[in-house]
Formats: sequence, C-alpha cells, structure tokens
Amino acid sequence: MGGGIAQVVAASGRRVSLLDAEPGAVERGLETMRKSLTRLAEKGGPPADEVLARVEPVDELVPADLMIEAVVEDAEVKEDVFRRADRTLPAEAILASNTSSIPITSLAGVTQRPDRVIGMHFFNPVPVLELVEVVRGRETSDETADGIIELARELGKTPAVANDFPGFVSNRILMPYINEAVYALQDGVADVDAIDTIAKLGFAHPLGPLALADLIGLDTCVAIMKVLQNGLGDDKYAPAPLLETYVEQGKLGRKSGEGFYIY
Repeated sequence: MGGGIAQVVAASGRRVSLLDAEPGAVERGLETMRKSLTRLAEKGGPPADEVLARVEPVDELVPADLMIEAVVEDAEVKEDVFRRADRTLPAEAILASNTSSIPITSLAGVTQRPDRVIGMHFFNPVPVLELVEVVRGRETSDETADGIIELARELGKTPAVANDFPGFVSNRILMPYINEAVYALQDGVADVDAIDTIAKLGFAHPLGPLALADLIGLDTCVAIMKVLQNGLGDDKYAPAPLLETYVEQGKLGRKSGEGFYIY
C-alpha cells in the first residue's frame, strides 16, 4: 500500500520520501513501482524513471508538507508513528493515515495538531482503484479536509467523505461480507471456488470474498474485525474461528503464499 501511494503521488509531479522500518521493504516497494509504472508507460503513462526520480528512500521521518502513514493495522504502532511525525514535520503539515478501521480521533489524540490529522484510505491496488475514503476525525478542520479532498482529485482519485466510526463506511460493509463468506466455508455450505464464483457472477464483483481476503491479508481482516467488534461493542463483528485459525497457521493470503488459495 505504501509503495502504491508513493507511486500515485510521485506520478502527480510531487516529491516523495519513502520510509519503512522493515528491512528490504522499501527496495521491494520500489521494484513493484517500477513494474507497475513500466506497464502504465506502455499505455501512454509517464516514463518509469521519470516518476521514480521523484521518490527518495529515507531511513527516518523527514520534514514534509504531508505524511501518509500506511503501517500495520495496529493502533499502538500507528500512534507511535504519529507521535514521531508530530515532532518532526512542520506545524502546518497534515498527518494522514491510510488506516482501514482505526479511529482517526484516537490517532489525532497523540499529537499537538488534532485539527490537521485525517484519514486518507486508499484501496489496493492503489494505482488502479479510484476511491479515496477521506475520514474526518472529531477535530479535523474544514481546511484540512478540503485540502485532502483536493489532493485526492489531483491524484486522479475520487474522494468520498466519511465520519470517524470504527471501520468507517468501506470496511464496516466489506469485512462482515468477507467474514460471512468464511463462515459459509467453515460450515460446509460450499467450497472456496463455489463461494467466490457465486459472489463474482451473482453480485458482479471482480473478486470473490475469499480471494479478496487473500489480497487484503487474512491477518489484516482479523485485525479490522476486532476493531469493529471492540469499537462498536457488538460480537456480530467477531472474526470467524476459521479465519483466526488460518492466521495462527501463518496462512495470511498472497503475502505468505497461501491463504484460501495457494499462490
């Protein structure tokens, strides 16, 4: 996600600093960006080298006009990033999170600039999918929201504004759908292929729910379901036991090579 976001921002003509604490992650991100940009260049997009020249790998947070955080879906990890960014970036800078479920207000609460903290939730694959879910925290200012909405449009995206509830709009709808598909598999209603085929052809979705879960990451699905369960106080959002079992077994989807499908 971070590499995809960096790609679309750099393709808009802006300079990007790319940071990841995991060794090798930035290099893998840059290689994925090069492959994506090369394909787009063949269809009339800008040359890959031209876009990549605007992306600078860094080893620590640096001053910037905007931070877009896309780390693991863990509140404590994200809060640590926001604390450090609040100390490093200029006072007028906006701090945005690509979180798919964690309340923006809680992230804003660890900073000295809650009016300049906002959710900027992209969708995977970022260079292809048009939506950016713009999430306003309790203290997000109109100026901050307007600026991020305009930026999303300049990136070629379509912004849609949501208020700050666990899961926002997208994952409050999507994750129970995926979770129910896992229950259908767990209960023996149908096999993986049948469940996904019925969803794709019956609902005109490009991916079935189980293939989509593999793309998102099963561990991320579990994390989001738990945010919904705890944040909304309703056990109907509890992750399906089979979903948790797969995660415990290290079957995380595409990123681990196996989930509901083998890659």
